[in-house]
This record gives sequence, C-alpha cells and structure tokens, in this order.
Amino acid sequence: MTGQTLALARAGDEDAFRELTDPYRRELQQHVYRIVGSAQDAEDLLQETLLAAWRGLESFEERASIRAWLYRIATNRSLDALRASRRRPEDLQRLTAMPEPTRRAEPIWVEPYPDVLLEGIPDEAPGPQARYETREAIALAFIVGLQHIPPQQRAVLVLRDVLGFRAEEVAEMLDTTATSVNSLLRRARAAFETRLPAARRERAPLPDSKLERDVVGRFADAVEAGDIDAMVALLTDDAWVTMPPEVFEYQGRDAIRAFLRDREARRGGPLQLLPTRANGQPAFGCYLPRAPADIARAYALFVLTLEGDRISAITWFGDTGVFPQFGLPRMLR
Repeated sequence: MTGQTLALARAGDEDAFRELTDPYRRELQQHVYRIVGSAQDAEDLLQETLLAAWRGLESFEERASIRAWLYRIATNRSLDALRASRRRPEDLQRLTAMPEPTRRAEPIWVEPYPDVLLEGIPDEAPGPQARYETREAIALAFIVGLQHIPPQQRAVLVLRDVLGFRAEEVAEMLDTTATSVNSLLRRARAAFETRLPAARRERAPLPDSKLERDVVGRFADAVEAGDIDAMVALLTDDAWVTMPPEVFEYQGRDAIRAFLRDREARRGGPLQLLPTRANGQPAFGCYLPRAPADIARAYALFVLTLEGDRISAITWFGDTGVFPQFGLPRMLR
C-alpha cells in the first residue's frame, strides 16, 4: 500500500479503494465463513465490511496494516450478525420417522463452502502464532467444531490460531485487553479441541489424486446404482453420517446401512449425482428422479471426508438452497 493510493481512496477514488482491498476479499470472506458458518452470510457480511471500510476510511489511523484493519471490521460485523440473527437450528423443521441414531447431537447451523471461493487467496503464510494449517482450517469438521463454541471465543481462536495474529493485535480488533484475549483463547481451545476429531487430514488423499478419484468414483457408482452394500463397503469402521442442523447422527457400518436403506425406501429409488467440491473435500449435488417426467430435482448435497482409500464421514446437507453457490442446477433433464 502506498500513501498515494490511500490518499486517493480517502478522496473518493473507488479504483484506489479496490486496489487497497481487493487483495484481501477472498481471505476475508473465508474468515467470516469460519465465524458464522454460512457461505451466503459470509458473502453478505463481506459486502458490509467493505462498505463500512469505504465509509470509515478517514478513521484508519495506519497504526495497523490495512489487512488487520479490515479483519477488525469483518470480525465485529460477524459477531454483530450472530447476536442479531433470527435463524436458529431449533427453528427448523425436524426430520421425523428416522431410524434410531447412534446419538442426538446439539443442533448447529452450518453450510458447506464452495471450493471455487478458495481460489485466488494469497499463499501468505499465517503469522507465527498460528497452530493450524490453512487446509485443515477450512475442512468441514473444523468449521462444525467452531460452531459449537461461543462466538467471541470462536473469533479469538480463528484470529490467533488460524491467522496467527498476536494477542495485542486481536485485543485491538475486539476493543479489549491482551489478558482478556488470552483468557478467551484458553477457554476456546479447551472447548474446541474436545469437538475436533483426531487429526486425519494427513491421511486424506491429495485433491484430484488418482486415489481420491477412485474412491469418489466408486462411491458415485454405488449411489446411482442404489447399491447400499457397496456404499457401506467404502466406509471406515467408525465412519459417521451427519446432517447439520439435524440432530440425528449415525456411526458405524450397521447403523449407516440401516439409515441409508430407510432413506432410499422413503424416497423411492436411487439418486443421480453431479460432482463438485466443498471445504477442500469431494462433494456431490444429489438429484431425485421424478416419474413420469424425465426430470430429477435437487435433493441434497453430500460432502465426503476421506481417510486413505475409505470414507470416514458423509455430511448430508438437505438445504438445496446452497446449490447455486456451487454452480449446480436446480434440476436435471
């Protein structure tokens, strides 16, 4: 950033403002997503952040970098949105007549994040305080784990352990003290690490590798053939099926087999799939054929977590409103 560009932006030059802020748009959107758990809300809050920055550019005192200043605005907008949000999991219609689950989880609101939005983020290394690698910190299990801790603790954990900001920088962003930040971080880590599954990301095949394509291809073939036994054979012994924000969760091959058979019986047949990617993981848009019309309508989005040549988790999103974010059509003809 040059002083001249900042001066031009303060004088109302929109091109200069974009020159200041465009390098951070994608990483800011990803940051907001980690806090609020929704890709659509993250896009809306990013726009609010940039508008607030444009209007408040005169107040930027250059004590911190423009990046840190934007993170301050984005973090506080996200926390305000969570406090004001009326969208809560308990307000949603619950599934009924489900097979007995392995457990009933605490309902949370979370949506998948399209991999296309991960493109263009600078490869700038996190600060020295960071504890998590970028790939791990966008994985679906990581995002779900974050949603289980209080918003302010969540923000502190992301700013410190994912982005690597110093305690003093985070205190400046949140209008508090470094002592308070460190206290929030201790509580956040204690709560978060009980939610985060054992680190298995290093066991996942590389994206678009031959091994990943093979596992994902076999899964797709089994789903479209309605071959539940073939689907279950691809699972690890301790695999999970979860459906946020639904509370029903199924673990293990027997429980998952019973669940999949129940779902197929209720919908009346197998699904058609279109591949996509979410949260750095393979995913599918799923469509339910409708007879007699030669049309298949959007049914669900599946996100797969892979461990070696097996699937350790299937996260099932029944809200088809996320399809446009993935470039998926509402129906197949």
